[in-house]
Amino acid sequence: MPAQRAIVTGAGGFIGHHLVRALKADGYWVRGVDLKYPEFGTTVADEFELLDLRRWEQCETAMRGARGAEVYNLAANMGGIGYIEHHKAVIMHDNVLINTHVLEAAREEQAERYLYTSSACVYPIYRQQSPDVTPLREEDAYPADPEDGYGWEKLFSERQCRHYWEDYGLETRVVRFHNIFGPLGTYDGGREKSPAAICRKVALARDGEAIEVWGDGSQTRSYCYVDDAVEGMRRLIHSSHRDPLNLGQERLISINELVDLVASIAGKRVTRHHIAGALGVRGRTSDNTRLRAVLGWEPTVSLEAGLRQTYEWIAAQLAARSAAAPAPLRAPAVAPLR
Repeated sequence: MPAQRAIVTGAGGFIGHHLVRALKADGYWVRGVDLKYPEFGTTVADEFELLDLRRWEQCETAMRGARGAEVYNLAANMGGIGYIEHHKAVIMHDNVLINTHVLEAAREEQAERYLYTSSACVYPIYRQQSPDVTPLREEDAYPADPEDGYGWEKLFSERQCRHYWEDYGLETRVVRFHNIFGPLGTYDGGREKSPAAICRKVALARDGEAIEVWGDGSQTRSYCYVDDAVEGMRRLIHSSHRDPLNLGQERLISINELVDLVASIAGKRVTRHHIAGALGVRGRTSDNTRLRAVLGWEPTVSLEAGLRQTYEWIAAQLAARSAAAPAPLRAPAVAPLR
């Protein structure tokens, strides 16, 4: 019996890199596609192709031979709140082109199933104005008022997937991620998400020092470990559920509490210095009622366990970087004049 086949776009990114590893561990033949190779570690994909999925002809190349295969479209121009707040035009331009082209190329090649990775950013701003937010159900996405830029393009692409099922019969699946985190993700440079940024700041801080926190720190989120995200995607693509589905944790935590939790894991006393910065919505968490009903499953890795893995990995990366950095040049000692 031939091995199952999958094509993973965004395979050079954080979640895509983990997904490729999981598929290969289950015996899949995998083609990975991205603009870049994984930043941390070598890909285990059978084929890995550097392609720009904003270009139609390169999507045709990426999807060649996709008949009967599973297609996971994780490719996107994205980052943390600081990045998506200040790059709305390019994010919308790039991501709408990517999904439009990949979806059409997968249809033309007669892919068996197509999974699109959406985001909790599709949920209306008016439902997320308090830190004590009501958990968001899938139907709460309408009437629409998603996060400007990134949220709008995600909501549009969700509808596009729906219409490809209705009009062409392509089996599409849509997952709405709620703040996925874990090792092998970017932790500096401006595109990192809040758990990675806080882990980096705490790792670099001396015991008793303050770290910078954007806003008053009372904004709340829920966080889902990457292993659970991968498991949820794979369960969803094999299910019969065609409507968008939340994938996250239901535990709500403030940014201030997240800082304290990371500091406890690090064994450090850390204080918070609140500064101006991009904040996003005041509160956001997932309602997993439908996830449990559809998949008979929900994320199981605790925030503490996931953060410990993430912190230890980021701290090790920073230590290795520091050890590899050249020693600063020092002026030669000069004997005093006599």
